[in-house]
Amino acid sequence: MTRGETMQSKVHLKGQHDDFLVFVDDVDTFKKWKSDKSIPLAHFISSFQIFLTHKQGTQGTLNAASKGTLESEFDTNDEDEVIKKILEDGTMQTAEVNAQPTRCHERIHELDEDPLEDSCKGKA
Repeated sequence: MTRGETMQSKVHLKGQHDDFLVFVDDVDTFKKWKSDKSIPLAHFISSFQIFLTHKQGTQGTLNAASKGTLESEFDTNDEDEVIKKILEDGTMQTAEVNAQPTRCHERIHELDEDPLEDSCKGKA
């Protein structure tokens, strides 16, 4: 990994109507949970959010799944139950991602261009 990059893990489930994602923080604990459901989800998930990608697999634009979408896909809108279903039936994917957003002043310095300076004022 290069400087500023980190590993990001997510579980993807291709549903009948859309693709769903749940982000996993601790892959080892998640793997233990697969065989020992007494491990609390909070031990390996920090954001209890379900994302959908509009049938774009794991690479699409992420949007939060609505209760109506969960109800039509999983026959429940209980987010904890849906997260468990995604974790049980989905596939794990881990990728390297850039963890440091580029700051405007760094881009100006790198590009040595002043036109960006006006658009970056107050954002650095």
